[in-house]
Amino acid sequence: MTILSEANAKALLEKVIKLSKADQVECNLDGNIGGNIRYARNTVSTAGEESDLVLVVQSTFGKRTGTATINEFDDASLAKVVERSEELAKLAPENEEYMPNFGPQKYLPSNTYFESTASISPEDRAQAAEDSIAPSKKNKLVAAGFLEEQVRFRAIMNNKGLFAYNKDTNVDFSVTIRTEDGKGSGWVTRNYSDYKLLDTAKASSIAIMKSKNSVDAKALEPGKYTVILEPAASVGLLGNMVRNFGQRGADEGRSFLSYKLKEGEDASKAPKNRLGEKMFDEVVNIYSDPQHPIAPAAPFGGNGYPRKRTDWIKNGVVVNMPNSPYWAKKTEVPYMPSGGNIIMDGGDQSLEDMIKSTRRGILVTRLWYIRSLDPQSLLYTGLTRDGTFYIEDGKIKYPIKNFRFNESPIVMLNNIEALGKPERIDGNMIPPMKIRDFTFSSLSDAV
Repeated sequence: MTILSEANAKALLEKVIKLSKADQVECNLDGNIGGNIRYARNTVSTAGEESDLVLVVQSTFGKRTGTATINEFDDASLAKVVERSEELAKLAPENEEYMPNFGPQKYLPSNTYFESTASISPEDRAQAAEDSIAPSKKNKLVAAGFLEEQVRFRAIMNNKGLFAYNKDTNVDFSVTIRTEDGKGSGWVTRNYSDYKLLDTAKASSIAIMKSKNSVDAKALEPGKYTVILEPAASVGLLGNMVRNFGQRGADEGRSFLSYKLKEGEDASKAPKNRLGEKMFDEVVNIYSDPQHPIAPAAPFGGNGYPRKRTDWIKNGVVVNMPNSPYWAKKTEVPYMPSGGNIIMDGGDQSLEDMIKSTRRGILVTRLWYIRSLDPQSLLYTGLTRDGTFYIEDGKIKYPIKNFRFNESPIVMLNNIEALGKPERIDGNMIPPMKIRDFTFSSLSDAV
């Protein structure tokens, strides 16, 4: 019962809606089935499967809202969860920002479900792990990895006539491969909707190469360097930036997109945000698209409102900012929901091409432990990890010790020298980037 068909999900939610006495009621039904396998020191350590089905009922009287959750679906339990949400609503304070539920909507088709992922067996997981462990052993290296896949569905219904349903699949794989003495480390990750695209042996070969090549790393002085950021090295910074694109934070002066008054400028006549400004290099194009063929997303958000392709940055210009229904109404602008993925246009260069064109620079496999330093400038700090290399005259010369960085994606996206072919990572499409003057502030002893 965990993964319901569209017809069965609709029938269940209709039953719940009929039980409601509230002015407005919205029901969210979410189910998932998943499996995983974990290995460490070249040996499988755990394997398992999980399943869950959860119903959330949100009832509203006037501007008072209550929410109740349940994972039992007999008639008595359904009546109980509706009654409980209505009791809580009557006790809740009024929400002055409450907005009515949406009525019926139309959704774009989005190819988020693949039977290849839904039909993964324990034997498939074991073979995928073996295909990573075997070459690690052969090279006298130590592998630790994790493979996880999920089949999920979400259904939304309210008493205004809205009904939305989507089913999707996702598989994630990552592995860290180290030398036996722990002095060399390589890492790789892969993420797909379609399990047929995952090759754990091929992915692991990259981590093996980086592990062997990162032994005896040399210390390089901190400073500003030309860097080549693999997608795993830039996705965290880009994700943080896009999550801070909201119109309200900008209008209220809490964001890097807040308008900065010029000397002598009348605040009452000035814009509140930087919508329409060119803030990045003109090669920067970032958008969301639920219909992307490699990184698709659900065609609706958590409130059931449709998603469509939406540009956030076009030729370096901020062209849209997500908001809430309340803030859209307050500021008299169209409602703009956030996207379900981040797609950044790239170029046609391979990683090898970008290395060959670099006189002196640093190749960064990934960044981790990213933390905010200044929300107004989007300045972040964090560390490189699992393979950092010095480039000279178009070739990787030697491994270097890891750095702590202090950098803003705003600055980064104004210092682009080249973009590579976008790759899927964490459900997004991100290109490798060649960036000048990337700031490394200190050395790190971490491998």
